[in-house]
Amino acid sequence: MQFCHVPAEQILNIYDVPNIWHVPLLLRDQKAHLAILKQLNLSFHIDPALEEWTARAELCDSLSVPVKIAMVGKYTGLSDSYLSVIKALVHASLACSRKLCVEWVAATDLENSAKIEQPAVYAAAWETLKNVDGILVPGGFGDRGVQGKILAAKFARENKVPYLGVCLGMQIAVIEFCRTVLKLESADSTEFNVDTPHPCVIFMPEVSKTHMGGTMRLGSRKTYFTTSDCITANLYKLQGHQGSGGAFYVEERHRHRYEVNPDIVGRLEAAGLHFFGKDETGMRMEILELPEHPYFVGVQFHPEFKSRPGKPAPVFLGFIQAASGGLPNAHGHNSGSPACCGNGHSMANGVASETVNGSV
Repeated sequence: MQFCHVPAEQILNIYDVPNIWHVPLLLRDQKAHLAILKQLNLSFHIDPALEEWTARAELCDSLSVPVKIAMVGKYTGLSDSYLSVIKALVHASLACSRKLCVEWVAATDLENSAKIEQPAVYAAAWETLKNVDGILVPGGFGDRGVQGKILAAKFARENKVPYLGVCLGMQIAVIEFCRTVLKLESADSTEFNVDTPHPCVIFMPEVSKTHMGGTMRLGSRKTYFTTSDCITANLYKLQGHQGSGGAFYVEERHRHRYEVNPDIVGRLEAAGLHFFGKDETGMRMEILELPEHPYFVGVQFHPEFKSRPGKPAPVFLGFIQAASGGLPNAHGHNSGSPACCGNGHSMANGVASETVNGSV
């Protein structure tokens, strides 16, 4: 028997399930792997070992403890713009046995101009930001929404709310610290203001200003820790990162044209903002932390690109742990076990927020 010239045994029924982690189990139960082997004329096979997936799927159905994360970005109307970041949050939430709820906050809605032009939207955005467990500012380009992101970073820093800044999000944290703590009110990135008297984020010297194509600092690079006694170093060590030759480093993927101005690093560190990760020259800042804060971390690289379901990106894991109420100690263990939850939607600030642990 065939349907559309497809043998019946090769027709699979992927029906609706409570969460996406059940799908590989459906494929296994319907012997999809055997159908593929037969089609490729391969005789050798090993039964799929899906115990880890089974555990996730089962736990996913019963989790109820939420962790609410504000995603403060420029493209919040199209969540796929931050798909890799969402997946990294999902992986970390699973490892912490938490139900991830992403609250989308348009950065422009936090700005003073919104207070005048759209007071209701402004109030709703700030109400959302004030009621989350953690604040994340992802990467991006261009100046739209930057002031709102700076205000979000300031709120997180001053109110001890866990903060993770990725790429531009790290640069935002530096700009905010310069303006508020160092009292350099005109501090800015030369990406947004080439005439700023206090350029705390600058164009990288090896990058062309006239030819944008193919000129980024791109791909996998080594980041060397200046100390092993910091939050991010401990998080990486818990995943088995040890470096080699006595140097503790990690390799992460990059995609940027701007960097923290090395000329201002001394003032920043003297005021309490420390750079614990640098490139091989020691001149390019890659990881920042605020030691007096429960979790205030910025990374110039994109750890979300290497995050996996069974191996969450360390800084995302630490972020979710902090947002859930604690971090492991230097030699410690995660208090949570791999888990997830079903898909769902609620509304916040007029924009759909999502419980998204059910996605891979």
